[in-house]
Amino acid sequence: MSLDLDLTVRRDSFALSLQLSVADGEVVAVLGRNGAGKSTLLSALAGLLRPDEGRIELGGRVLNDAAKGVHVPPHLRGIGLLAQDPLLFPHLTVAANVAFGPRSRGVSRHDANALVSQLLSDVDAAEFGARRPSQLSGGQAQRVAVARALASEPELLLLDEPFAALDVDAAPALRAMLRRVLRNSSRTALLVTHDPLDALVLADRVIVLADGRIVEQGETRAVLGRPRTAFTARIAGLDLVPGVYGPSGLVAEDLVLSGHVPEPIDEGSPAVAVFAPAAVAVHVEPPAGSPRNVFGAVVGGLEPHGDLIRLRAARAVDGPLWVDGLAADLTAAAVADLGIEPGTRIWLAVKAAEVALHPVAGGS
Repeated sequence: MSLDLDLTVRRDSFALSLQLSVADGEVVAVLGRNGAGKSTLLSALAGLLRPDEGRIELGGRVLNDAAKGVHVPPHLRGIGLLAQDPLLFPHLTVAANVAFGPRSRGVSRHDANALVSQLLSDVDAAEFGARRPSQLSGGQAQRVAVARALASEPELLLLDEPFAALDVDAAPALRAMLRRVLRNSSRTALLVTHDPLDALVLADRVIVLADGRIVEQGETRAVLGRPRTAFTARIAGLDLVPGVYGPSGLVAEDLVLSGHVPEPIDEGSPAVAVFAPAAVAVHVEPPAGSPRNVFGAVVGGLEPHGDLIRLRAARAVDGPLWVDGLAADLTAAAVADLGIEPGTRIWLAVKAAEVALHPVAGGS
């Protein structure tokens, strides 16, 4: 079912205000920092919060209309929720958990049992039907939770960090399973996640929330490959520098960053420079000559990153503000050779060929 909403929800000093349309069968990922409004959005859709203004429509059916006082209660919305915690009924078997929704809607026992068998097979959990939730691993329980959410045949499925509580071995298999199930059922879904891999694997489109508003949106690979905000760049594993586009490149405070321009940018308009941490060279002395894209910093922290060490830069006393949080990937040998540790003064250099300059959405 298609989803259309235009709403404002106020909670103390915070306000969520957005317009969003989700096509029938589309999966949209919602990204954002803690406090950006993701949970408020899910609560409003589920009927747990009444919007102060606006309207929510699902498949042509009005769920909320603040002006007319319409508010459909949660159990009548036709919306399913899959959260981090499977929330299975501990006193029921797996099969009974999955059958609970359809049986509550008046589906016959025979038809409900047939649906349960089909769904447990779809999520690769057919052999768990007679078990209790306490006899399942975390990954197995979440598979059953997917089947239970789908058993109610929701018009919209809300996925709230569904893999966050799983270990690194269980998450990939469940992610692949959920992708298959969503695609096979053409289910309309909204996915809240902090993991870019969830968005890449599951979502057709991404929206990024900040301070209760949409600041980025578009096709998943385009948004994560060409981020417009520092938050999106960080979760996508990229560095991002904001500034204004000028004749020689991106003007960021008192520095100019050179790079290639994949799409036209109007001079004087907001823009960003995006580059990979692997493209950043680290020096403990200013590089010889006058290379472009060199800026001073200090080492803010060092952390494991696969086979590499990820350096997080912090602003030097005489350095630009935007350096804080930038990443550079180094080998352990390089870190040892440079003799760097938190607090060490460094210079970061990025070749212009490794830097992409993009206009900021909404810029003039």
